[in-house]
Amino acid sequence: MTNQPPVTGPILIGVERIPAGATLDLGAFTSLVVSDVIDALLDPDGALWDLLHEVADPPKRAEDDDERLDREELERLLVERASSKVPLYGPAAARLARRLLAVAPPSVPQQRGEAA
Repeated sequence: MTNQPPVTGPILIGVERIPAGATLDLGAFTSLVVSDVIDALLDPDGALWDLLHEVADPPKRAEDDDERLDREELERLLVERASSKVPLYGPAAARLARRLLAVAPPSVPQQRGEAA
């Protein structure tokens, strides 16, 4: 199934069969997320850039102060700014569904929870 062209949507999604199911190649989506993070860090207000530098080179703190809080806050703020949805327009959703069904392993009705 690797020779199939990716589903376009505008984000390319590749589908590949693996023994237990499928993998989705979301490289184009990853590029979009990285671009969003770079844009957030380069925002003219500079707040996220400053926080990144504080996380990278933290000031001396008291022993009971938790440096991880700045990193967690930076991560939270960047996640808020990054893309999290992959749009599929028109027939692209149906094409992706057909590709996934084509590579899905057959279900075994005798497995726990699937018996009729």
